[in-house]
Amino acid sequence: MSYFFNQVVNGLGIGSIFALVALGYTMVYGIVKLINFAHGDVIMISSYFILSIFMHTPIPFFAAILISMLLCGAIGVIIERVAYKPLRRSTRISALITAIGVSIFLQNLFMNIYSPTPRPFPSPIPRGSVRIGDVLIPYNMILAFTVSVVLMIILTVFVKKTRIGKAMRAVSEDAGAASLMGVDVNTTISITFFIGSALAAIAGALYSMTYNQLTHDMGAMFGLQAFIAAVLGGIGTIPGAMIGGFILGLVNALAVGYISSAYAEVIVFSLLIIVLLFKPSGILGKNIKEKV
Repeated sequence: MSYFFNQVVNGLGIGSIFALVALGYTMVYGIVKLINFAHGDVIMISSYFILSIFMHTPIPFFAAILISMLLCGAIGVIIERVAYKPLRRSTRISALITAIGVSIFLQNLFMNIYSPTPRPFPSPIPRGSVRIGDVLIPYNMILAFTVSVVLMIILTVFVKKTRIGKAMRAVSEDAGAASLMGVDVNTTISITFFIGSALAAIAGALYSMTYNQLTHDMGAMFGLQAFIAAVLGGIGTIPGAMIGGFILGLVNALAVGYISSAYAEVIVFSLLIIVLLFKPSGILGKNIKEKV
């Protein structure tokens, strides 16, 4: 039984990182109805930024994370303005293909800048664990879980209570009507991309501290799995992204622990197919009918 609970702990730890990335997916989709497949690559960009700042400057590690959040947020805004804004009135397939193209471009750009050789990633978190009975809870898992829950609460309050958050909800409901009511739609979308990319930057730091290895393509598959988490929880809802992330992390950890790591991704993508077949709106999502 202790083995099962240890796998649950591992699942909640990695699931919390999935949830942070899924929050970015769900925020962007809620505003512009775009699946930003380049979002996962922000994880990789953040990790390279943190490593470069920490290794080549006297800036402390956690300050490097804050700087990386600002840089990744700015990159998210640039991507939206350059790649996605011109396609807002185009078909969704055009925007989807562009998102995939941006993802491939970022991977190859950073591969050429930093080389494809995997790099070790430093971690300021000691390699210890908290023991509760026979269950070991690593410090990095505690950090990841705590950070993700706190950020979800802050983001939920921000969206519901602040003026910018209300503007986000207005644009999500009807961008045209929001514009007529004085909401700056372009600025609201840019802020959404900034926040989503900053969250992915934090996820990149947590992911790299957990696995201690950095590669140019590390964000592609992880980002795709985080997208599955967003769909599972109900894409477009913040609590749904968190729930989907934790569920996906648990499924992943239990699959690795009881079946095989070789089949973990198969099981995860099978879960996506099952969700799309039986509840395409996700756990907390709502079915919205559109007139045609």
